[in-house]
Amino acid sequence: MLNSARFRIVGRRLLQTIPVVVLSTFIVFGLLKLVPGDVAVTLAGDNASDERIAEIRELYGLNKPFFLQYGSWLWKAAHGDLAHSLISNESVLTSIQRCLPHTLLIVALALLTALVIGIPLGIAAAVKPGSWIDGAVMAIASLGVAVPNFWLGMLLVAFFSLQLNWLPATGAVSLMTDPWAALSHAILPALALASGGVAEVARQLRSSLVEILSSQQVRTLHAKGLPPSSILWRHGLKNVSVNLLTVVSLLANRMLAATVVVEAVFAIPGMGGLIVNAAMHRDFPVVQGVVFTMVLIVVTLNLLTDILYSVLDPRISS
Repeated sequence: MLNSARFRIVGRRLLQTIPVVVLSTFIVFGLLKLVPGDVAVTLAGDNASDERIAEIRELYGLNKPFFLQYGSWLWKAAHGDLAHSLISNESVLTSIQRCLPHTLLIVALALLTALVIGIPLGIAAAVKPGSWIDGAVMAIASLGVAVPNFWLGMLLVAFFSLQLNWLPATGAVSLMTDPWAALSHAILPALALASGGVAEVARQLRSSLVEILSSQQVRTLHAKGLPPSSILWRHGLKNVSVNLLTVVSLLANRMLAATVVVEAVFAIPGMGGLIVNAAMHRDFPVVQGVVFTMVLIVVTLNLLTDILYSVLDPRISS
């Protein structure tokens, strides 16, 4: 019965993702059409004849009505065809396959850093609320939220790369080519991206744990003589696991969006740089393909989160 409930959750979420993907790509497709200028003129050149411009419009389907253009793109995207770049004529799918691993590596390292640092800080603050430890953790969390990612990234480059020469300042290496070089290039961007995540995890975990550890149920466990460490790990953290999972899911989505700025600071050829360069050159197929890919990633993360909800708390399945 529990498995069937989980299957219903997965099925319902999959059905809900269809309008999300369609609506988000439709909005982006429409916004791109509102950008001033004519793509056909850009591709043909400033001194191109009217016949050449009309030929390019016909070649790329730019002379078709808006809804037919979007419908054609959506149908091809559903079959794995994200078209070709208007500038380089490279397959958009090939460009994404080259850039996406760099972005995912940075986000994964940043998320791991946020959990490794944020969870101990949140636990330390919750165990002794109102103490100097609690105040220090909250101060660190406030600082992490206030410091911009790009400014922290420049500080990290100046200190660890230029002064100490420990880590590379820019660029990226494929994880499949050289794992150590790939990790060394991703450490500083991940640290810059994780600053806000550390603060978010610490604050949310501290808030949830303080509420649970001060509840009547926990006071009863103390009265029965259970060790504080056992109460914390077996009852406190278990009860906040769902809230923590929600924070992690939202944090991963925000980090994916923030990579645009971080990748620009560290000159990383990831998805952020790909979409920025495509937007500057009015390369609409690349922009649309990147947005479509990022929407699918976010939808997948949300689906996995819903499945883990039912695993951590069986009441959700029912």
